[in-house]
Amino acid sequence: MRLLAFDGRMGASGDMLLGALVAAGADPSVLSPVEDALDVTYRVHEVDKNGILATKVDVLLAEADGGEPRGEGHGDDHRRQPEPESGDGDDGGDSDDADGDDEDEHSNQHQYRHHDHAHDHAHSHDHAHSHDHDHSHDHDHSHDHTHAEGHGPHRTYPEVVDLVESMGLPAGVVEDATAIFRVLGEAEAEVHGTDLDATHFHEVGADDAIADVVGVCLLLEDLGVDRVVTGPVAVGGGETEMSHGTYPVPAPAVVNITAAAGWSVRGGPVEAELLTPTGAAILAHLAEGVESLPSMSVESSGYGAGGWDFSDRPNVLRAVVGDGGSRLVRDEITVLETNLDDATPEVLGGLQETLKDAGARDVTIVPTTMKKSRPGHLVKVVVRPEDAERVAYRLAVETGTLGIREHGAGHRWTARREFETATLDVDGDDYEVSVKVGSDADGVVYDRSAEYDDALAVANETGLPVREVMRRAVDAVASDDAE
Repeated sequence: MRLLAFDGRMGASGDMLLGALVAAGADPSVLSPVEDALDVTYRVHEVDKNGILATKVDVLLAEADGGEPRGEGHGDDHRRQPEPESGDGDDGGDSDDADGDDEDEHSNQHQYRHHDHAHDHAHSHDHAHSHDHDHSHDHDHSHDHTHAEGHGPHRTYPEVVDLVESMGLPAGVVEDATAIFRVLGEAEAEVHGTDLDATHFHEVGADDAIADVVGVCLLLEDLGVDRVVTGPVAVGGGETEMSHGTYPVPAPAVVNITAAAGWSVRGGPVEAELLTPTGAAILAHLAEGVESLPSMSVESSGYGAGGWDFSDRPNVLRAVVGDGGSRLVRDEITVLETNLDDATPEVLGGLQETLKDAGARDVTIVPTTMKKSRPGHLVKVVVRPEDAERVAYRLAVETGTLGIREHGAGHRWTARREFETATLDVDGDDYEVSVKVGSDADGVVYDRSAEYDDALAVANETGLPVREVMRRAVDAVASDDAE
């Protein structure tokens, strides 16, 4: 199984994801459909980030005849950009070295952007600024293009979908890109109290953000990975300025996106916005969460550069590609347990639901014998490490237990799980039953089981035995999968 693992301890943004994928081996030439559709160009070049050689990808406006950028001008930006620290910078982020090398000597002529990677706090702290030390040998300012940041109309979600579908992209790329924009659109709609179709994207509907999202999907397809994972992603700290005012980091849309993501976030490690809405949405759709780098045979790796410079840590996103080996998914866990000798049947019966609502992955209640030969129960709860304290507290207040043990189990191996719907014809009437399908990391199905509650409801209506309903549902799903 080909695996791609991100290390987001310094955040993630659209431009960092583009750079990391190119650095890890993706071919930037696959980005040409985006350039053709949006009149933008990508520039790929290398920069030094605290001694780490990282790849930057800038989205620039394509030049019309005469050297002027195409288009009617820039749309409103969602974030304020800092001023450049020296006269040779481009738009307030990254400056060029002045060693006079000709840009034609650089082999990668698909290029970089840094709008998406949070430059709002450039004036608020003296240890961080958005001024890279660019060693790409791409310095001839007579060849500079205009950054595409904020360029283009503020599109609605349906308009973005229409644009993506018009690019002539592979079906899988279209599916992933539109799903990512749905994540973004739903997050913004929730913030503003509107519905998805009526919400106008701000920065994420502009040309450069579309180039980020679609570009990542194209590069990911070129890498040919089967599974994408990410460790906990840093959000940063402090405040960020947007078109609606000043907000604490993470921004409201990022909070909404990460609430539904399959990975965890961490505050810090610096006072700057590290996780942007675009970066969060891309990872929310594509990546599973892990606590550490999975076991794998590394084939390639690379670093995508962000727009910040910090004195003590490189602002980069690492991507590692290789053979994931295991056919099951590694899930980082810990185990909570407590002994109960006075819990009522009603309390015990409700623990499954209440503890899972608090974040438990699995709950087991085992009858046991306690002191003075009294009957009791051992409650064992599987949780993610970051959810342990919250679930332990819920277990305590629900049962009245005075002590809860935690065992560092480390991890468990789990199957991929998804639900399919079986439609059963019984005496001319159709009934639906959900079937849980278990498969390994390569997608090989090895178990199907019908949901008991669904099967029971059908059995009660039809008079069929429950086990017969369950058998028919499994057979129906297996038959559909075989076609």
